[in-house]
Amino acid sequence: MEQKIKSIEHEVNSFLVSSKEALENFRLKFISKKGMIPSLFDEMKQASGEEKKKVGKLLNDLKQLAEGKFKAAQEELDNSSIEPADQIDLSLPVVPNKLGNQHPLSLTRHRIIEVFEKLGFNVADGPEIEDDWHNFTALNFPPNHPAREMQDTFFIEKNPDILLRTHTSNVQIRLMKQQKPPIRSIMPGRVYRNEAISARAHCFFHQVEGLYVDKNVGFADLKQTLYHFAQEMYGKDIKIRYRPSFFPFTEPSAEIDISCLICKGAGCNICKHSGWVEIAGSGMVHPNVLKNCGIDPEEYTGFAFGMGIERVTQLLFRVNDLRLYSENDIRFLKQFKTVI
Repeated sequence: MEQKIKSIEHEVNSFLVSSKEALENFRLKFISKKGMIPSLFDEMKQASGEEKKKVGKLLNDLKQLAEGKFKAAQEELDNSSIEPADQIDLSLPVVPNKLGNQHPLSLTRHRIIEVFEKLGFNVADGPEIEDDWHNFTALNFPPNHPAREMQDTFFIEKNPDILLRTHTSNVQIRLMKQQKPPIRSIMPGRVYRNEAISARAHCFFHQVEGLYVDKNVGFADLKQTLYHFAQEMYGKDIKIRYRPSFFPFTEPSAEIDISCLICKGAGCNICKHSGWVEIAGSGMVHPNVLKNCGIDPEEYTGFAFGMGIERVTQLLFRVNDLRLYSENDIRFLKQFKTVI
């Protein structure tokens, strides 16, 4: 029996496993239930006690050798990324390279920047993690304003209050603190608000805010700037209107609406059957905000505006669910292949 074990050991060592088919043949020949090694164990049952002690260790070593070689070959074949030459089908067509494309929000962001750069606005950026002063106090928010509560804002620390910015207005404050007028900038970026996620709202979204501070800046300058933007973004036939509103950081303040691109003003679900869709908030910079930043409101005036990039993109591409922008669904994203 010792001679049989040595003979099978030689076969195991010399057996060439170069494919999955050869691996299966190895398993069937040596370690399957009807293989050579299990057959030797059956023979050993009939041997005497003296012989069992003598060949038992040799047989166990042979079993471990065969199983070890099988597992090693199996791992090597599974990890191999190169198919054997006889399995490559040279008649198959070449797999084309798939080029990616920009996210729809990025396309809209670039277009907004392009429009305002032609008007002399530069692009400014600031931190997404902000303190209370830059995000609220300097912007004339009263101490009991709802935005200062946890249910509306993501606070990271208290005393001092550190939070995820709720708008890119914090960049406006930093600009006015760091440089003297004239200031003409837009501030695109991501902002965060503690809202339930739905088709119309998300806990994070993207904004573009604008600021123009100089001598003799009036509301007429604001109206003409935003009217030009609406025409450049949505076409020359777009209609625009201003509605009185309230913001702590501007006075007077106005909401900006454009005629609905979906129904052409006739009324639909998107515009709530009004024929108008809100795209931005705006107003003249409040004198208190200028004072907080060290700018004399008797000498300088300014206007500010802010809009959601998701809302602008929704109107451009007829997207009816904000969640689609952050789900990374290739079926949705691959539709936006050209710059608007």
